Amino acid sequence: ADIPVIPDLEELQEEDLAMQVAAPPSVQVNRVLTYHDLDKDLMKYAAFQTLDGEVDLKLLTKVLAPEHELREDDVSWNWDHLFTEVSSELVTEWDVGQSERED
Repeated sequence: ADIPVIPDLEELQEEDLAMQVAAPPSVQVNRVLTYHDLDKDLMKYAAFQTLDGEVDLKLLTKVLAPEHELREDDVSWNWDHLFTEVSSELVTEWDVGQSERED
């Protein structure tokens, strides 16, 4: 009487799981800081001026590039154009290498 029984597939198909929906996960979304906010925090807090309490980062923070120098316009890539451009550069480099070997 205590022998475990494996259920038949037909019995499992009777349970309609198609209409059951799992609960969505709850995720806390934090605000992403802008470059401007990060720059202000870097200069404001002395904690960011040293690394592990030993390495002085003041020289590094003085020469960091400002945000406007780092911003680039988004450029869409066309696969065919990009592949042709890279292939052409590789062939040109290969030809230059072959001509140098011959000389």
